[in-house]
Amino acid sequence: MSDTPDRDARHLARMQRKKALIDERIANSPDECGVLLVLGGNGKGKSSSAFGMLARALGHGMRCGVVQFIKGRNSTGEELFFRRFPAEVSYHVMGEGFTWETQDRQRDIAAAEAAWAKAREMLQDPAVQFVVLDELNIALKHGYLDLDQVMADLAARPPMQHVVVTGRAAKSELIELADTVTEMGLVKHAFAAGIRAQKGVEL
Repeated sequence: MSDTPDRDARHLARMQRKKALIDERIANSPDECGVLLVLGGNGKGKSSSAFGMLARALGHGMRCGVVQFIKGRNSTGEELFFRRFPAEVSYHVMGEGFTWETQDRQRDIAAAEAAWAKAREMLQDPAVQFVVLDELNIALKHGYLDLDQVMADLAARPPMQHVVVTGRAAKSELIELADTVTEMGLVKHAFAAGIRAQKGVEL
């Protein structure tokens, strides 16, 4: 359909109304504060989104921390990259590998508890402004950590600290506590067609 002056005028009026509404919402928003984000669902992109936000935080000069709860056997591209900034990013890979690889519940519990001890240090440090808790949802799903303790530590963190939690099957209590929750939906995945995880995409 070709553009017309009437269509352009309608578009301008609609965008002006939309801008006025958004400007009003921004003006009425509370002061800046730390937010808790939960990225769940069965689709790809949970950790990728978290590490994208980590890069964004670094761009703003924030001190950051990462604790990975499940992944651990093989280095990933994000680990190799963010370890280039040791003064800005405290990076800890604390997992023993995926649960179907370890096949040892007590070992997984011990690894998760050690990871949460490291996470608590970050959550109690107001100098750490942005924290990624990668695959924490999986550790909670399998009961490796005390949910009440995790919730209490997240709620008690410094008021300006941002935290991103990733992993499938997020607990309803964590979803309720969070400020922003996103469910990644699975439409199609290369692995179903026999394509293994690829560097730069999954690794």
